[in-house]
Amino acid sequence: MRREISLKYEFVEYIPNRLEDRTIYISVAYSTAVHKCCCGCGKEVVTPLSPTDWSLTFNGVSISLNPSIGNWNFPCQSHYWIIRNKVKWASQWSQEEINVGRAHDSITKERYFSNSTTLDANEPLAHLSESGSNPIETLWQRLVNWFHR
Repeated sequence: MRREISLKYEFVEYIPNRLEDRTIYISVAYSTAVHKCCCGCGKEVVTPLSPTDWSLTFNGVSISLNPSIGNWNFPCQSHYWIIRNKVKWASQWSQEEINVGRAHDSITKERYFSNSTTLDANEPLAHLSESGSNPIETLWQRLVNWFHR
């Protein structure tokens, strides 16, 4: 289990060229939060703030980002939440889970920007499968079934 990390935050207009470890830079003007990956690999993590990406909560004392941060394109593939200035480590995702998450994000964005109605939890990934054995569809259905218990 990884140790808990505390972060500090800075509200800035422009993201600095040089990022400090354990600091989240938040540009309200550009709807973006940026920090170095919390695993220590040093990669820059950009979290766009929008209805289809991340949301930032600031309570006057601490910040939280939602949803979790999955650095699937980094060698470290770290996965964590930032809650009240603390890093809460999340479970590692399989490639199948990453694919499902990406597909769901893509569909959510497409629908949001086309002004479509709300998502139907039973339908979003069905069109991705040309056969009934698509692992994405299988995992998605398991998630839907779990939430509908």
